[in-house]
Amino acid sequence: MPDHASPLKIAMRIVYKWVEPNLRLFMSSRLPLVWLLALIIGAAVGGSAILFRIGIGLVQWLSLGTVSERMISAANAQPWYVIVLAPVTGGAIVGLLLQTIQKKQRAGGVADVIEARAHGGSGLPFWPGLSSALITVISLGSGASAGREGPMVHLGATLGTSVFSRLELPDSTMRILLAAGVASAVSASFNAPIAGVLFAHEVILGHYAMSVFVPTVLSSAMGTLISRLYFGEAAAFILPHYEINTYWEFPAFVFLGIICAIVAISFQFALIGSDWLARNIKMPIWLRPVIGGALIGSIAVFYPEIIGVGYEATDGALNSELPLTLMLSLLFVKTVATAITLASRFGGGIFSPSLYLGAMTGGAFGLIAANLLPEMASSHGLYAILGMGAVASAVLGAPISTTMIVFELTGGYELSIALLIAVSISTGLNQAIHGRSYFHWQMEMRGFMLQDGPHKWLVRTVHVRDFADPPEPGSDTTFDPVSEEPFLATLDTLENALRTFDDTGYPTLPVIDLQKPTEVIGYASHVKALRYFNSALIQANVEEHR
Repeated sequence: MPDHASPLKIAMRIVYKWVEPNLRLFMSSRLPLVWLLALIIGAAVGGSAILFRIGIGLVQWLSLGTVSERMISAANAQPWYVIVLAPVTGGAIVGLLLQTIQKKQRAGGVADVIEARAHGGSGLPFWPGLSSALITVISLGSGASAGREGPMVHLGATLGTSVFSRLELPDSTMRILLAAGVASAVSASFNAPIAGVLFAHEVILGHYAMSVFVPTVLSSAMGTLISRLYFGEAAAFILPHYEINTYWEFPAFVFLGIICAIVAISFQFALIGSDWLARNIKMPIWLRPVIGGALIGSIAVFYPEIIGVGYEATDGALNSELPLTLMLSLLFVKTVATAITLASRFGGGIFSPSLYLGAMTGGAFGLIAANLLPEMASSHGLYAILGMGAVASAVLGAPISTTMIVFELTGGYELSIALLIAVSISTGLNQAIHGRSYFHWQMEMRGFMLQDGPHKWLVRTVHVRDFADPPEPGSDTTFDPVSEEPFLATLDTLENALRTFDDTGYPTLPVIDLQKPTEVIGYASHVKALRYFNSALIQANVEEHR
């Protein structure tokens, strides 16, 4: 008799055929292990963020006598020579560390993390990452005018990849762990778990693949949990309740976005220009932060608001406590101080300075608007919040995550429409002028062109040795370098190889090691080069959409 399967069995078979391939892919991708590692990374990075801030506070206590981030009153209580000597002394220590233990002679930042992502999640060794964090701790604790969040992102990514590098995980998995470390670092630094996830996807990975979403959320949540257990649950800035007075005020938000774009563009030109100037002045590496520290200390004697991360001054602008003349002055002075700090090779980032400049821009704009249209303009504290997001989003090239950072820092979700208007206009105008974020500019200065897409990056980073075949056993491997016979070198890029194939019309070319130019060490095929390129592009596309 024929075996008639019951409807239940048929349904179970259909479900099995549907689910089984997905479960097989899930297990073969080792995602359960990745989720577990993401939790471990989140906890480790959250603990590191606590130690990072404690370290800054301890150095700060030695220089200014306080561990609080509210440094202005502490600086005002010190003699002028202490304000000058603190960053000079810190600069001397930083210079010594750069000279002796930091191979790249600079502290790491977000651009290094983006570069590591492009290299398959590698390139962030453990000990240089720790020494980079130490340099930043000494820099910010002694009064350097920069942010702590960018270096914390570098440390988080380092912990997320270098600790598990011996597991021999595929590149795609290492990129997930790198993103998990970044998400935890941002969330623990800002007390902003949603922003941490968005920043890891928007700025570091450049995509929102579902396979990465769960690990970054787990890591971000764990980092925030660890941070809140120590620092508490309060937002970074405690603000009064702000409301938009009237919808007729929205043209002012558009104009604010334009002003913030001008500030963001000017800030980046200041950073780029000071870096170019510093590179063209020849001096010992250890002396750079000493001279920079003297300049920063001299400015801080008159404007102590520029010292360190600057959250106290930012908080003053958000709470409508700063006069117009001071905010306008700090716009210029903070830009100069941060440019000097980074050009002098102090450790630090641009997160906090961007928020600082945005708060001053918005606060000053709000005061002027209130004087011109007192019946229509909202509080200038509200404009400071909008300016903070608009300037930072343009500089960082991260409109979505920066908007969320502002929401989570201030708790001001009611201002969402106004903030999005200012952020979008500022970011768009910055893109029109600069064409890239500050991080991508840093990478292009180092020869890494990610802005044009993965195809441009691949042809410049893949080398002939990656796809060349060895010579056939017993074949003649001698080569006459004086002859006009075309050849490829082992370190030629894929871009150069494809151009050579096209120019010569040869389907196969000998590969020469320039150290031994008389010996053929392999042969490169035009077809195989194209196949290698296409395979890499497909792999990148699959990873971004899985």
